Amino acid sequence: MTTGEAPAHGEIELAIGGMTCASCAARIERKLNKLDGVTATVNYATEKAKVVYPAGVTPDDLVAEVEKAGYTAEPPAPPVSTERNGTDEEEEERETERAGLAPLRQRLITSAVLSVPVVAMAMIPSLQFDNWQWLSLALAGPVVVYGGWPFHRAAWTNLRHGAATMDTLVSLGTIAAFSWSLWALFLGTAGMPGMRHGFEFTLSGGDGSGSIYFEAAAGVVTFILAGRYFEARSKRRAGAALRALLSMGAKDVTLASGEVVPVGGLTVGDLFVVRPGEKIATDGVVEEGSSAVDASMLTGESVPVEVRPGDAVVGATVNAGGRLVVRATRVGSDTQLAQMARLVEDAQNGKAAVQRLADRISAVFVPIVIALSVATLGFWLGTGSGAAAAFTAAVAVLIIACPCALGLATPTALMVGTGRGAQLGILIKGPEALESTHGIDTVVLDKTGTVTSGTMTLKDVFPAAGEEREEVLRLAGALEGASEHPVARAVARAANSTAQVEDFTNVEGLGVQGVVDGHAVLVGRPQLLADWSQHLPPELEEELERARARGETAVAVGWDGKARAVLTVADAIKPTSAEAVAALRALGLRPVLLTGDNETVARTVAEAVGIEEVIADVLPADKVEVVKRLQSEGRTVAMIGDGVNDAAALAQADLGMAMGTGTDVAIEASDLTLVRGDLRVAADAIRLSRRTLRTIRGNLFWAFAYNVAAIPLAALGLLTPMIAGGAMALSSVFVVSNSLRLRRFR
Repeated sequence: MTTGEAPAHGEIELAIGGMTCASCAARIERKLNKLDGVTATVNYATEKAKVVYPAGVTPDDLVAEVEKAGYTAEPPAPPVSTERNGTDEEEEERETERAGLAPLRQRLITSAVLSVPVVAMAMIPSLQFDNWQWLSLALAGPVVVYGGWPFHRAAWTNLRHGAATMDTLVSLGTIAAFSWSLWALFLGTAGMPGMRHGFEFTLSGGDGSGSIYFEAAAGVVTFILAGRYFEARSKRRAGAALRALLSMGAKDVTLASGEVVPVGGLTVGDLFVVRPGEKIATDGVVEEGSSAVDASMLTGESVPVEVRPGDAVVGATVNAGGRLVVRATRVGSDTQLAQMARLVEDAQNGKAAVQRLADRISAVFVPIVIALSVATLGFWLGTGSGAAAAFTAAVAVLIIACPCALGLATPTALMVGTGRGAQLGILIKGPEALESTHGIDTVVLDKTGTVTSGTMTLKDVFPAAGEEREEVLRLAGALEGASEHPVARAVARAANSTAQVEDFTNVEGLGVQGVVDGHAVLVGRPQLLADWSQHLPPELEEELERARARGETAVAVGWDGKARAVLTVADAIKPTSAEAVAALRALGLRPVLLTGDNETVARTVAEAVGIEEVIADVLPADKVEVVKRLQSEGRTVAMIGDGVNDAAALAQADLGMAMGTGTDVAIEASDLTLVRGDLRVAADAIRLSRRTLRTIRGNLFWAFAYNVAAIPLAALGLLTPMIAGGAMALSSVFVVSNSLRLRRFR
C-alpha cells in the first residue's frame, strides 16, 4: 500500500493477525482510537478492524500503530472473483484453513497423549513406581515447551508491550511449576529413588523440595489448548457467508454470438443467452424471448415472475421457462448479488464482538494475580521463612490461579450442548450464538421456506357443473407435465397423469395448449381461454376471485371449446408451523411474519399459523432495515429464514436461525441452524441455547469463585503447590461434570 496523500476522510478494513483473546481486540481498538480523529472497531470473531480516519492519517499509519501493539495488520484479501472458476480457489482456501488449524490440533493431541500418564501418576500413588518422577519429567517437558509455545510466545509479546493477558498467567504458571519441579528433582530431594507423591492437606514443616508439579504444568497447557482448538475451529468459518453468496452466481455465460466466456468477461451492453434451467449471469434487461424466472433465492417471492422483452432480470436467478436473450446492465460489484454480499458483510462487522467473561476480567485479574504472587514471595522472604518456603507459596498462588477451569468453562458446556443439539437437529455455531438467546423477545419469521414449504403445491380443484375432478386433473396434469413452469410442475405432480400430449405449445405469458387423448386442452390464465371463446361460467369466476383474495395462484382449464375448471396453486404452509408459533409464544416471544410476498398472501399465511404482526412486500435490503427498526425500538430480535434474501437480515439480527433445508448462504450467516427444516425445532433451539448459556455462566462463576477463595489461602501459605494443583484439577472436574448435565436436555 502506498503512503501517498491521504484522503480527506477515509475508511478501511484491516485484517488483524496475532490476536489470542478478546482483550487483544480491546487493546488494538484502544491503540487505534488514540490517534487524532480515528474511530476504530476491532472484531475479535472476524479478526478485522473497521477504521475511519481523517486527513493527515494514512493507512500505513494505522498499520504501524497496530504493529506497535504487537500484532499484524494488512488490507483483507479481495473476495473470490466470480470471473474465475471457483473450484481451484475454493480448494486452495480450504487447504489454507486446514493448514491454520492443523498445527493447533497436532499440538493438542501431542500434549493430551503425553499429559494423561503424567496426571495419572501424580494423582494416583499406586501408579508411582520407582523413578516415576523422571518419566514425568520426560513426558511433561515436551508439553510445557512444545504444547505451551503459543502461550509463551504471546506472553513474551505482551511483556514487550507492557501488557498482560490470560496467556501471561498460563505461561508464568506452567513455567513456574515446571521450573520448581526441576529444582526439586536436581537440587532437592524429589529425585531420590523410591520417592512417592501423595496428597497433603496440611502443611508440613518441610521446605517443599521433595514435591514436583509436572502434572499441574502439563495439565494446564493441555486444557487451555483444547479450549483454543475448539474456538479456532468455529472461527475458521469467518467469511464463509460471503463465499457462499458469491458462489450463487453463474460461473460462465454464453454470449449471443455463441461464444462461452467467464462471467467476469461480461461488460455493460453485452448480449447473452439464458437457456431453460440456467442461472441468469448478471443483472440485465430481456431483449428477446419470454419465460418465468424463479427469483425466490434473492427476493423471497414464491411465485415465479413472468418476464418478456423490456423486463429487468437479476443475476443468480433461475430461468424456469423459455430461452432468453438478455442485455447486461450491471456487472461485477454493481450487481444485486454483490450488493447483497456487502449487506451480509456489513451486518456481520456491525455486530458487537461478544467478549467472554474470563477475557473481560483478565485485564484486571492477571496483573493482580502476578502482583499477589510477587508480594507473597516478598512477604515470606521478609518473615525469614526461607527461600524455598517463600517460592513454594508464590508458586502455589500462580498454580491455584491458573485459568484451567476458566478455559474449560465455555468449551465443555459448548461441546456437550452442541452435541445434544445435533441429536435434536440443532446446530449451534458458538458461544456468541448462546449469549444472543438471552433476552430475545421478538422472533421474525421469513415466510417462504420457513413457515411455508417454499414449493408450489396444488391446493384445490374446482370443476364446473357436470365435470369430473379426476378427468380435469388427468388432462390438465398431462399438458402441464410438458411445461417447466413451477406452477405447471405443481399441477403435474398432483395429477401424476400418464396421458399422451401432442402439439404442445407454450403461449407467451398466458399458459399452455395442446392435444391430450384427442382433446384440445388449454391451461393458463382466463385470458388464454377467452381468446378461444371459452369464457368461465359465473361459479368458476367466483372461485377465481376467492382464490386471488386468499393470495393463491388460479389456473383455468378448458377443452373442446368449453371452460371446465379452475385449479388453485400456492406455497403450502408446513403442517407443523402453527404448533411451532404457539411454542415460540409460550417462550414469551412475539412472532412477526416478514416476506417478499404481497400483503394478501402474507395475511392468509399469518392467520393460518396464529401470527398477528405481518410485514410484507419487502426486498432483501428492506429486511435488514426492518430488523434494525425493531432493534431501535428496544426489541431483542431473533430472525428465522432460509434463503439468500434472508442472509443479511440473519446476520443483522441479535440471533440468526437458518432452516437447514435452505441455502448455504443463509446457514453460514446464521448463528443457529435447524437441520430438519421443522420450525418447531426453533423453540427447542432457543431453550437449549439458554440452558447451555446458563451452564457456561455457572461454570464461569464457580471457576472465579474458586480463584477468589483459593488465592488468599495460597498466599497465606495454607496451600502447598501440590494441594493447589489438586484443587485446580477438582475445579476442572466440577466444570466438566456440570457441563455433562446438558446431555439430559429434552
